[in-house]
Amino acid sequence: MRTTRRQLLAKASWLALGATTGVHRAFGKSYDPGVTDTEIKLGHTNPYSGNLSAYGAIGKAIAAYWNMVNANGGINGRKIDFISYDDGYVPAKTVELVRKLVEEDQVFAVFQLLGTPTNSAVQKYMNVKKVPQLFVATGASKWGNPEEFPWTMGWQPDYNTEAGLYAKHILAAVNDPKIAVLWQNDDSGKDYVDGFKKGLGKENEKLIVANTSYEATDPTVDSQIIQLKSSGANVFFNDAAPKSAAQAIRKAHEIGWKPAHYLANVSASVKSVLIPAGLEASQGIITAAYLKDPTDTQWEAAPDYKAWKAWMEKYNPNASLIDSFNVYAYSVSATMHEVLKRCGDELTRANLMKQAASLRDLEIPMLLPGIKINTSPTDFYPIQSVRLQRFKGETWELFGDIISNEGH
Repeated sequence: MRTTRRQLLAKASWLALGATTGVHRAFGKSYDPGVTDTEIKLGHTNPYSGNLSAYGAIGKAIAAYWNMVNANGGINGRKIDFISYDDGYVPAKTVELVRKLVEEDQVFAVFQLLGTPTNSAVQKYMNVKKVPQLFVATGASKWGNPEEFPWTMGWQPDYNTEAGLYAKHILAAVNDPKIAVLWQNDDSGKDYVDGFKKGLGKENEKLIVANTSYEATDPTVDSQIIQLKSSGANVFFNDAAPKSAAQAIRKAHEIGWKPAHYLANVSASVKSVLIPAGLEASQGIITAAYLKDPTDTQWEAAPDYKAWKAWMEKYNPNASLIDSFNVYAYSVSATMHEVLKRCGDELTRANLMKQAASLRDLEIPMLLPGIKINTSPTDFYPIQSVRLQRFKGETWELFGDIISNEGH
């Protein structure tokens, strides 16, 4: 297999990770800032307030996961000190808080920082500082670029690939499609739209008859939905964050617009999106899945579901058992848990990234059967497989086979 220039550059970037300074070495142990014999500090920001506060459930659930780990002795004897701040999904605030995490709190790594524009605002800073920006809570394709940003890695399937999958399904399943697209006006929305157009192919881009955006700060998207319906579209790609996605579903139902409806995975939570939108309005919506949905009763006997439910009841009792954000948080935290465990006593930032980029067929609780995590020094896309699912009654129903984009 030929080694491409991109792969060579990525490997060179990878070797440069070893240039980290400030490593403390003693008795066979190597520590960077944020690590002691008894503690590992991890930093995080999340929009606990503002229009995207539905995502706050993720940060709270991650904290609950580390509480469970700490109650069971920590990782190789070290407790996790998880420091999480509210950035309100405001990039300037994220910059301020991430600097605080790195320079004042002295965290070992920033884990699961949420949002595309927020992560974008600190990506260069994190890489200049050589502090891991690991398993970010966004599916933008830019997080898989070890050549330029060897300290930044994504986790979930990327938006570009996900959107392309919807486009291909529309071409195969909808007669004479006329497509309307709603997207959030930031890097995440642009990534989704770009992938959607790629999935359609240049010759089919004309099938998009209406294409409109909204701002994350907009109080409502009602006017956009009325505009999209007036286009005559019979397909709707709803690439909106939870609050706006729920508004879009509800408004389409209210005005009698019944297109084939495709919903971005980031807004597939029954608790945070579909119930607020109205279950009747949500029937038939299609989305992509890589995690077991907690409303799907087929998983009730699965050992990982039982363990997840027991964790929820003991460590996250005020959270909803039907909110998929709690599954997401549990699974991504389990991934970080495994990577930290593999670091052993070599808890340097370079080794953390090395272990994160050395995952082979890793099975993590609550991933769909057959979906595994794979990374390498030149592959920073951990999850690249999904299945489609359709909303029916009060839950999602999976259909079709696993669709994989390994070797992205």
